[in-house]
Amino acid sequence: MDIPTILSGPILRRVEPSHIYIWIALRKRYRLGAKLYQIEKIDDTNFAYHEIDCDTETTTFRAGKQLYISLIKLTPPYQAQFPVNTLLAYNLLFQKNSDIYDLQDFGLLGKEQPNSITYGDLDFPSFFIRDLTQQKTNLLYGSCRKLHGKGEDALSQGDETIKMNFLDLEKRPDALFLLGDQIYADDVPDPVFHIMTEAGKKLIGRGENLTEIEPRLENKPFKKSINQTRGRQFIMEHFCKFTSANARNHAMTFGEYAALYLLAWSPELWGAYTDDGDFPSFKDQTRKNQLYYIYKKGKRKKEKKVYEKEYNEQVEDVKETYQTLTKVRRLLANIPTYMIFDDHDITDDWNISHNWKNSVYSSKLGRHVVANGLMAYWLFQGWGNDPDRFDPVFLRKMWGYSKTYDTRSHSHEAWEEILWKFNQWNFVAPTSPASIFLDTRTQRKYDHTPLPVSLGRTIEEKDRPPQLIGERGWRNLTDCLDGSGWKSGEPLLVISPAPVYGIGLIESFLNQYMYPLKTIGVPSTTAFDFESWKYNGEGFSELLHQIKEWNPSHCFILSGDVHYASAVSTNIEFPDGEGLCIYQFTSSPMNNMSFSGIQGGLMKAIVTINAAKRRNKEINRYCDATYDIIKQKGNTPCPTNFTWKEKIRYLSMDQGPIIETGNNLGHLVLTSTQANNALLQNNNTITYKPITLSLKIPRA
Repeated sequence: MDIPTILSGPILRRVEPSHIYIWIALRKRYRLGAKLYQIEKIDDTNFAYHEIDCDTETTTFRAGKQLYISLIKLTPPYQAQFPVNTLLAYNLLFQKNSDIYDLQDFGLLGKEQPNSITYGDLDFPSFFIRDLTQQKTNLLYGSCRKLHGKGEDALSQGDETIKMNFLDLEKRPDALFLLGDQIYADDVPDPVFHIMTEAGKKLIGRGENLTEIEPRLENKPFKKSINQTRGRQFIMEHFCKFTSANARNHAMTFGEYAALYLLAWSPELWGAYTDDGDFPSFKDQTRKNQLYYIYKKGKRKKEKKVYEKEYNEQVEDVKETYQTLTKVRRLLANIPTYMIFDDHDITDDWNISHNWKNSVYSSKLGRHVVANGLMAYWLFQGWGNDPDRFDPVFLRKMWGYSKTYDTRSHSHEAWEEILWKFNQWNFVAPTSPASIFLDTRTQRKYDHTPLPVSLGRTIEEKDRPPQLIGERGWRNLTDCLDGSGWKSGEPLLVISPAPVYGIGLIESFLNQYMYPLKTIGVPSTTAFDFESWKYNGEGFSELLHQIKEWNPSHCFILSGDVHYASAVSTNIEFPDGEGLCIYQFTSSPMNNMSFSGIQGGLMKAIVTINAAKRRNKEINRYCDATYDIIKQKGNTPCPTNFTWKEKIRYLSMDQGPIIETGNNLGHLVLTSTQANNALLQNNNTITYKPITLSLKIPRA
């Protein structure tokens, strides 16, 4: 079956007065260009489009036989600036020989088209560039979006928000932040596995030969099971050294990672493999021998029953996600979008410990799969965040290997090595306030002193949780921030995929029960990740001291990861008398509700019962000289040799609770005097009380 010409996009990426980037993925090569317009409203349904003179430069990366990924850069001539605070529109041009097409020819323009990426009566996708001197931003943010997540995909609510306000630039969001887990490479639903593998092969062509990397894949049962639904768990655990409990359909090749992005962002590729989102039945999968069974025939009755139940549930969940993809695609085409990875973009527990990292790196197959995930992240997410961060050496090594995907070549070794060592994934987004995105996955520092772990009669020493960013990472971040033009004393947004401040009750539960289970090797799937900054006191303290050194007038942290939404304020005091006020807003999940089943229901009940005790109450804690973070009880005084001390307050939503566990998308409006945070859900908006921002007295 033929795959469509436009595989995904267009997606609006980095946007500034000096340049605009548009990303698109195509099946074949075109000479690409763009036209930019300023929109003038004539009446409620009629608009005039005044073309803006601009230069266009397109960089195209041939990632496979039928996969061309391009960044189109628009710049104003003569060192001019694009107009700010006015509605703009764009169209893309596709030239093949003497024929020239535009987005209209692909059925993407006009309200009559079912796959249109325009709003209202506009002829083209639209956006606007915020005047950065205004010190205002209106942004959407969230994380954790799984193809078979329960409920409606909250990212579609971003589309509804723009749809309602596409002409009102005061209310229309001007940026979208995706804070991690844009795909779940380690948790691919059963009905999608064969779409992923078949599309991956068709997109790339020859692709890499995994048996050249791991010869054991030629043996039974792996030669067959690697291509069967649910057949990869053993391979990922024993050959790649991964630790995900849901790795039975794990993406492995670059083509498979690429296919997951295309499936997550656009309805286009689905049409080549499904009939309007309909999937083969479980019986069809079984009849075609496409399903891997652990037990032999005659002993798999129970196994088959479990698989069939899960398959049918996942079909319904994926269908619900599929129904929102037209909205998701339109949203991404009409708002500047910035993205950072968390673990599931590569694999669950990615770099969770020094042992994990060393074990995977020592596995040829594991090292290769991580590199595939990172190249896919770069092409689909990282490249458009700030293209100038990727120097010619990096680009040559990406291009060199992708020409042949020869896993026995020197280009493969160079490609793999640079991706594992690359340290420039962090970036600053051109918002006001400026937004610095933290790489909390590849810049970690591991503490090699043992951690005592006790569970029942089992007492062992295990790895300590890492510092999510080490000294070198902080130097890179500071250089990045300084190079962006941001100045000390200005407000700052810090984007951390892992929350800096979680809900203490949940973190205590994880620390006391789930972390010991996982560290002693017992498989344990939780409703939450336990990679909050607080689990390494030294790393948490380094973060606070680094923000203190940056000296923002106001600091806002946006986070995801934990599958619930919350808001926290804290006032920190350091021994030198300096103070720091931080507001953290967390939005998660967009489409991966985890409060289900016995464990999820129990946790939700515990949190609900205890929320009232924490609401509007201050929590006092301090960090001692050994980096232990200690919660003060009653009138217990803080010792004089503290590293820092703080007063934390969980902020309540308008309906009373301090957390929201349903699918949600954060909506934050910041001005120089106020912060308004809300959560967008299907037919519902949850708001927090506006925060008045006091003027910070500058340092002497």
